[in-house]
Amino acid sequence: MTDFFASCPKGLEPLLSDELTRLGAESVKDTVAGVLFTGSLETAYRACLWSRFASRIQLRLAEFTVRDDMDLYLGISAQSWEQHFGPEASLAVDFSGTNDAIRNTQYGAVKVKDAIVDRFNKKFGRRPEVDKRQPDVRIMVHLKRENASVGLDLSGPALHQRGYRSGTGEAPLKENLAAAMLARSGWQGQPLLDPMCGSGTLLIEAAMQATDMAPGLLRPQFGFERWLQHDADLWHSLKAEAQVRARRGMNKQAGSLKLQGNDQDPRVLVRAKENVARAGFDGVIRLQQQALEQHTNPWPEERGFVISNPPYGERLGEMPELLKLYQQWGQILRQAFKGWRVSVLSASPDLLTCLRLRTDKQYRLFNGALECQLRNYLISETAVASTKQVAEDFANRLRKNIKQLEKWAKQEGLEAYRLYDADLPDYNVAIDRYRDHLVIQEYAAPKSIPEQTARQRLLDLMQACIEVTGVPGANVVLKVRERQKGEQQYQRMATRNERMAIQEYNVSLLVNLHDYLDTGLFLDHRYTRRLLGKLAQGQDFLNLFAYTGSATVHAAAGGARSTTTVDMSRTYLDWARDNMAHNGFVGRQHRYEQADCLQWLTQCRQQYDLIFIDPPTFSNSKRMEESFDVQRDHLKLMSDLKRLLRPAGTLVFSNNKRHFKMDLDGLAELGLQAKNISEQSLSKDFARNKQIHNCWIITHQAMPTP
Repeated sequence: MTDFFASCPKGLEPLLSDELTRLGAESVKDTVAGVLFTGSLETAYRACLWSRFASRIQLRLAEFTVRDDMDLYLGISAQSWEQHFGPEASLAVDFSGTNDAIRNTQYGAVKVKDAIVDRFNKKFGRRPEVDKRQPDVRIMVHLKRENASVGLDLSGPALHQRGYRSGTGEAPLKENLAAAMLARSGWQGQPLLDPMCGSGTLLIEAAMQATDMAPGLLRPQFGFERWLQHDADLWHSLKAEAQVRARRGMNKQAGSLKLQGNDQDPRVLVRAKENVARAGFDGVIRLQQQALEQHTNPWPEERGFVISNPPYGERLGEMPELLKLYQQWGQILRQAFKGWRVSVLSASPDLLTCLRLRTDKQYRLFNGALECQLRNYLISETAVASTKQVAEDFANRLRKNIKQLEKWAKQEGLEAYRLYDADLPDYNVAIDRYRDHLVIQEYAAPKSIPEQTARQRLLDLMQACIEVTGVPGANVVLKVRERQKGEQQYQRMATRNERMAIQEYNVSLLVNLHDYLDTGLFLDHRYTRRLLGKLAQGQDFLNLFAYTGSATVHAAAGGARSTTTVDMSRTYLDWARDNMAHNGFVGRQHRYEQADCLQWLTQCRQQYDLIFIDPPTFSNSKRMEESFDVQRDHLKLMSDLKRLLRPAGTLVFSNNKRHFKMDLDGLAELGLQAKNISEQSLSKDFARNKQIHNCWIITHQAMPTP
């Protein structure tokens, strides 16, 4: 008896263990991502040919202790490699694991390769060449702490590569994972529908199982075929046996099998049809183009299985697009598939809850490195589609807000406005509309709210939001907002680089809904920007902490003689320049300064008629020489600004610190006076949030009349 190791994706070990036992393996023992077993060469060949769950079958050659790289070199050198392949063969080394001495897998692989070729050079005067893509022989070495295990790969290309698939969809399902889905679902030849079939992998695996076709029968080659100890006669007899079984199975089962796959993407279906034909099942598997929300039960009089690997998105921001898909699918299953069994593989438990189905069983599987759940459901014979509105209280409030705000925004000439701002304590989000897009910003939930509760409320809210507004899920952007410090609000979150133009009164402003926490436009400041436009006629205008320059655009549109835009960020300063150019404002009268605004103030010698400043509440940016606190430092700021403000000039000062208190006495000592216009600066969509910002008009004190 010989020792072997069969590797597999995590979660498939029990299935593989049972399968190997049926194939004649002995001393079967599960490990992480694999199974150890003993058996004859015939057992190993059968495992390569018949295993539906294994990734590779290795012949175990040796184990030895590795305390340093010399131990690794000597342990590999001691193996009789010439018994397995000759110097004319090409080889590759797969090295996994590290320890205190071997800290890099690439270094470990090189050491193994050096030991092998040095042995061949000494023995034959020539050596095997390295071919990482299509080697004749693949050496597998795994290092765990001080123990190295060495094996010879008998598989060649990974065993999940059955030989029938030439193309895949965007998220290919590996063949051994598809086989595991079928096994865990309990399917045994009943009618089977995959409503999102992609390249057809799951259906082909089902057809192979039902017709007793060996999963390795179509493969062009195996690694052992170039092994010096390969028994060609034994292999040919095993393969001939598999061919006979496949023909008999096809003749017996093909006419009675009911296998159907749907997909809405015609390009994916073309590849699926090619794969089905290559596997020999073009008369067995039926494929058709159909969107999920349109699909019906092809065999309404029978009871079968719906098994699928739908899209699930790997990032939170991708979820809104999928929520309605899952919710609609759950409705269809309850309506049209009564008595059927359903199995769904997803990496998102949140999305699975949107099906609104009661789980019968669930299994933990891995799609590559991505942890997934396979949930099995039994649709009741008495199931009915739910007519209940998800998050009904939130949905009603959102409808009310839309009714109040939509007409107002249109009359004002606004394409971006706030629809909802934590109106209800259980739904703690802000929702902004940007034309035909929504940005949902989730505020961090209080610690007293369980994480799962907060998560479920968010999912319900997003579903209700899409349903009430009619905005497609693809146009809904989800972000999580926490308390920000300094420039944290400006940090990049994605790299889509997609901008859209939105109308705000008489200007058009560029926003980016995806890449940053904020979009490039603070909606609550629109009345302040409009005020600046009214005050700017013939004025020299200065915009400090300018962000994307939206206030500068309004000032330029209002007839400013010149504009100066100052911000520390090159990215946002370029954005400001783009905003201005987008509205036709170019020329030397429009200046852009990349600088720490506080330092720039102390050095500036120019004066301005109109100044707008909206500093951060607090900043300790590495690019600023000192920290800044708007409450603590606003008088010093005003002292610097006074020098830049012409005698008849106007300073508009805004900040977002809750309960900010202007030091009016200190301001008077500087010779300045202030008028609080915070309430007047709040538009209708921010009327509920009185503390969202403060806004003041500051001027020089009037000189007493003689």
